Amino acid sequence: MIRALGMMSGTSMDGVDAAMIQTDGVRIAGFGRSGFRAFSDNESAVLHAALGCWPGDAGVAEAADIAVRSHAALARLFPQAELIGFHGQTLAHDPGRRGTHQAGSGADLAQATQRPVVWDFRREDVRRGGEGAPLAPFFHWACADWACERGLLSRAPVAFLNLGGVGNITWVDPAARAPQADGACLAFDTGPANAPLNDLMRSRRRQSHDAGGALARAGRADDRIVARFLRDPYFDRPPPKSLDRDRFAGLRDAVAPLADADAAATLVAGIDLTRRVDDAVVSWLPSPPLMVLVCGGGRHNAAIMAALRAALPAQVQPVEAAGLDGDMLEAQAFGWLAVRVRRGLPISGPMTTGVPEPVCGGRISHPRPL
Repeated sequence: MIRALGMMSGTSMDGVDAAMIQTDGVRIAGFGRSGFRAFSDNESAVLHAALGCWPGDAGVAEAADIAVRSHAALARLFPQAELIGFHGQTLAHDPGRRGTHQAGSGADLAQATQRPVVWDFRREDVRRGGEGAPLAPFFHWACADWACERGLLSRAPVAFLNLGGVGNITWVDPAARAPQADGACLAFDTGPANAPLNDLMRSRRRQSHDAGGALARAGRADDRIVARFLRDPYFDRPPPKSLDRDRFAGLRDAVAPLADADAAATLVAGIDLTRRVDDAVVSWLPSPPLMVLVCGGGRHNAAIMAALRAALPAQVQPVEAAGLDGDMLEAQAFGWLAVRVRRGLPISGPMTTGVPEPVCGGRISHPRPL
């Protein structure tokens, strides 16, 4: 078993999560402590300015430097970590044409922390024809297995719905022998989640998010805007499929004339997929999940959770109902994935990213002696 530190700066772009996990890259032996480092206003502004940019574009070097420095500062608080999984900051994702871009050098982070770093997790999947996202599904299988071993879940299919900046869902069968086995996992990005709402709060109220969903609950959704949004051809594409953070930037533009509360309510209505839940989510799954476990920042938003419970034909619970930490699940995932890369095990497959066969991506950088 290896003590790994997973680090994640997601599309919500609020800061860096870090979490310890002990694993052999298959089973989870235990979870350790976690931490969070928020981005400063200046750091956040630099990262937002670089969204949609590719290596060599203006502003990318500055964003990459922030990614490395912020992760290194947090990683130093975890001296027990033998290995670091570093996702980097996603600035652009276009697997069909230009690829995927996570800013931040794992080699620089390895040197700054004096520990081996696994990074660049997505590139090989995209090179082989996959979407490169989502990458947490194999870890979701391991989490379901861990919860079943402790009697917190039965070995029946369950779904993990992650509501970060972009939403994604993973259907897992914890009775499968391994996450890459046929029928073990199916995953895809469902649509926008917190990113449009967070951007609205940032631009209009100078706040990072709608705390508790208070603003959205005070407003009324514009059904015409939501209906137009849900006609987007993305929702009719069969999975696996993935999204760039700003794929639905038009939704933010559409709510521009609305009052703050109504704009927030409209964005939440787009997140919950109420009007398209049967064909946009549930009908793509191999079988109905017994439970939908919600992770990511969206589970703290009462308006989003209420809408999901009204829409989904399954129990909807925060992932804590299965003994897991919904704020740190993605960070833990990249610690687990780092160990898999070190062992040469696959981290994605045909039913999670659409890659033709299971693939082990990622690079390992070792520090030079000081």
